[in-house]
This record gives sequence, structure tokens and C-alpha cells, in this order.
Amino acid sequence: MYLLIPAAGLGKRMGASGNKLLLRLLEEPLLAWTLRAAQAAEKIEWIGIIGQTYDFAHFESILESLSLTQPVQLIQGGLTRQESVYNGLQALPESAERVLIHDGARCLVTPDLLNRCAEVLQTCSGLIAAIAVKDTIKVVDSTGYIKDTPDRSKLWAAQTPQGFTVSLLKECHAKGHQLGWQVTDDAALFEKCGLSVKIVEGEETNLKITTPVDLAIAEFILRQRLSNQSTTF
Repeated sequence: MYLLIPAAGLGKRMGASGNKLLLRLLEEPLLAWTLRAAQAAEKIEWIGIIGQTYDFAHFESILESLSLTQPVQLIQGGLTRQESVYNGLQALPESAERVLIHDGARCLVTPDLLNRCAEVLQTCSGLIAAIAVKDTIKVVDSTGYIKDTPDRSKLWAAQTPQGFTVSLLKECHAKGHQLGWQVTDDAALFEKCGLSVKIVEGEETNLKITTPVDLAIAEFILRQRLSNQSTTF
């Protein structure tokens, strides 16, 4: 399975001056933990890291310290996540029929989740990892008043990995570019094109590092994992 890791964003909400994936979690960059999980997932055979060229030297240093067994390619990112993934798709080897896309900021992903998504992707053309929503969700209008309370049993919080048939996702990105669609994940492009996306149960601990609080929670989770030695990466 081919894996693309978008890693081109800035850490504005983290208060970081540069790429938040270079921030430290237990003395290692966030990106290193994401890559450790990918290395330990036996289904992953190739990795593409999508970033800005000014971060490539940092990425190369991380890769050198990890000595990954899979081939790794650094790919020039775009101004948005959508543009970055598009660039990543163009850089895939010609032999790539299916691809997983996993945000580098979700550095607590487990090898098990990557493997499960890779396996399910053999049976469908599109999928996302997601978890069922536990909180009651309110739809609020522009004036701050509640307009609706959707049925919680039908709500899922999207995560990554997200996986797709490469040819179909390329077509969706091309159409999105042509029509000016702006989306926050690749599943939304699939949906806009009328294609089905399957849910794969994600992990509660697969949080996205966005704020300093997230980083503190991630450190707590990671210390527990390493203490219990229940996850190898």
C-alpha cells in the first residue's frame, strides 16, 4: 500500500513559528512518531511526505535518524492541503493503484489502524477512518442561536487515514480544481463526485495535534503506550 503524508502546514494555532510537525513530543519531532507507525505497519510499502522545500532538510534529518525500511520520497506541497494532496497524487509511482492519505499531525495513529485501512481498501474505492460522535451536536446560525440538533447516532468524526483508488481520486481532484471546489479532506471530493466512501472504525487516541493542549494530551497517551509496551513503534 502507498502512503501519502501531508506535512506542509504551519502551526499557527500551536503558536509555532514554523511547521508544527517539527515540534517535539517526548524529545522527537511529531513527524517522527507518524513515520514510526508507518514503518511498523507491514501493509505500507512506500511513503511520500508532502511538504515545503524549506522543511526538506529537517525531514531528511528525521528520516536519517529512523532508517525506514520503505522507500520515502519528499514531494513539494501546495498552498492548501487540497493542493498538497494533488501534488502527492502526481508523484505516486505509476504502479500505485490505491493510496492511503494520513495527516502527519495525527502522530498517534497505530500500525493496526493503518493496516486495517489498507485491508479494507482492497474491497472498496474510498474509505475514511472515523469515530462515532459521543457528544450532542448543535447546529448554530450566524446570530448564535441553535437551529437544529442532528441525530447523534448518524454522526461520525472524520479522521485519517483516508484511502482511495488512485485513478478515481485523481479524477475528483481534477474536477474539483476545474469547478473551484474548496474542501478540507479528500472524502469530500469523492462525495461531491457522487462516489461512495466507507467508514472504518478509527481510534479515540488518533487525535490531530492542533493546539498546545493537544500536545499535552498526546504526551500523556504516548507515555502510557510506551509504559505498557502495547504498541510497537
